[in-house]
Amino acid sequence: AIEGSRAQIPNVAESEFVAGVVAYWAEGAKAKPWRSDECFTFINSDPQMITLMLRWLDLVGVARDRLILRVSIHESADVPTAEAFWRQVVGVGDDQFRRATLKRHNPRTVRKNVGLGYHGCLIINVRRSTELYRQIEGWWAGVVASVA
Repeated sequence: AIEGSRAQIPNVAESEFVAGVVAYWAEGAKAKPWRSDECFTFINSDPQMITLMLRWLDLVGVARDRLILRVSIHESADVPTAEAFWRQVVGVGDDQFRRATLKRHNPRTVRKNVGLGYHGCLIINVRRSTELYRQIEGWWAGVVASVA
């Protein structure tokens, strides 16, 4: 079933472009009336989703040196191991990673995302991304109009 579905994607670049727009609009930060900054910020815990977004940024012409990366993880987790994991997934220089954002531990919460497989989330910011954000907004409107 997976191979049959995969074969239905006719044009990889076109499909990847639309997938990136949809992924951003689902998981990326959007301007709000109370937060009007229009910049590219994407956060996800799935390495495949992060890889898709990085490929999409390449596709739309964003140079890797414009990326600022940060791990967001619970303070009780193994932060150095998580950072090493994301560095390997992303494959950019250490100078593009910022200090991890630590989420406070709440002892009343029973977390299921613990142990060796927990790497937190990776936050991708793009420097000078107002124009990119506005393009994404327009591309998303185009995707919505095409299915309406």
